[in-house]
Amino acid sequence: MIHIYTATGTVIAFLTVMAVIEGEIVRALWLGLAAMVVDGTDGMLARRFEVKRWVPWFDGALLDNIVDYLTYAFTPMVLLWSAGYLGDGFSATVLAVIPLLASAYQFCRVDAKTEDHLFLGFPSYWNVLALYVVVLDLGTTSVAVLLLVCAALVFIPVGYVYPSRTDTMWHLTWALTTLWLVSYAVLISQIPDPNAIWLAISLAYLVYYVGLSLYLTTRRARVSG
Repeated sequence: MIHIYTATGTVIAFLTVMAVIEGEIVRALWLGLAAMVVDGTDGMLARRFEVKRWVPWFDGALLDNIVDYLTYAFTPMVLLWSAGYLGDGFSATVLAVIPLLASAYQFCRVDAKTEDHLFLGFPSYWNVLALYVVVLDLGTTSVAVLLLVCAALVFIPVGYVYPSRTDTMWHLTWALTTLWLVSYAVLISQIPDPNAIWLAISLAYLVYYVGLSLYLTTRRARVSG
């Protein structure tokens, strides 16, 4: 049942693409939130009920990677491309393809998740980027810069917090991540006029996330050195 729960992410991805095709960008973002909730809880459930012990012949990690690629990388690029945030023509296609290729590389790295539960390199949070692009209604140039910078960060060995597993400040991170998910829902419901306070709360979480990630990366470097 837990593997089926994880697999619902593929259904969510399909429904997201349908919403984008129908021009329902807000509905697509709501489905993106549902995908993040599934992704944030299925691993904890699998570990809690020792799924690997009971179903050793099924690769839940591979299923999770397939679902994550669809919901965190593929569907956000479809959304940004279809909604015109990447511009028009060949350049828009290139901007959509670069993150997809970078994420394809990252998802196949055997060290994409470190032993101390960090993501190595930018963890393909294209769905998060897509949220802020839509909420802030960013222009094509700004979106292009963000996509290219984040794609480059995939290849830079900075350790990023794994919200549900990184031990350092886990309780605070989990609480703030939950608050961020709430802010995600509020901001979607307020499109196209987001409340400044909720936007500040949402962006403050990103500052915390990046700051903690850089601290943990620096600490790992000192220990290994």
